[in-house]
Amino acid sequence: MMKLYSGTSCPFSHRCRIVLFEKGMDFEILDVDIHSKPEDLAVMNPYNEVPVLVERDLQLYESNIINEYIDERFPHPQLMPADPMVRARARLMLFNFERELFIHVKTLEDGAATKKTQDVARAAIRDSLTQIAPLFSRQKFILGEEFSMLDVAIGPLLWRLEHYGIEVTKAMAPILKYGERLFSRQAFIDSLTANEKAMRK
Repeated sequence: MMKLYSGTSCPFSHRCRIVLFEKGMDFEILDVDIHSKPEDLAVMNPYNEVPVLVERDLQLYESNIINEYIDERFPHPQLMPADPMVRARARLMLFNFERELFIHVKTLEDGAATKKTQDVARAAIRDSLTQIAPLFSRQKFILGEEFSMLDVAIGPLLWRLEHYGIEVTKAMAPILKYGERLFSRQAFIDSLTANEKAMRK
């Protein structure tokens, strides 16, 4: 059985929980207090971070790598596109998310970051989301009508906008509606921890 070492408020762990619930398979989630990490976490992940997936002899870290492994191991429902060209584009988009959006999420999750640094991160997230918002006036999900790994990747951030203190502008309305579509999925609801539920009023 797969075991996921997961932070109860960690957006990257949240991604992996969403995929596990989307697949509807047997797994175990081990909640990790990120302020008091178990000693074996640093053995499984040299960066001493969650999430970590363990299955028999395999130990994986980094949410996108974990999620692609789960998707290939349990192909139904398929979350990465079947076509190699579309899949390559999806991987590129995931990479861009990390570089342009989630690098700023890491700043907001960093307790040692200054207020000025965090304010810059909030503005960058707001501006990036505003840029992609018009896409959701035309289609249901990032790749069109089908829910995919790209939606999994961004969902935890959209859930945390208020929690992170990110200003929501009128121009972001389509992305907020898109977020509600993601939040209404049963797997998303099932993936939420008590800490995450408390992030939204």
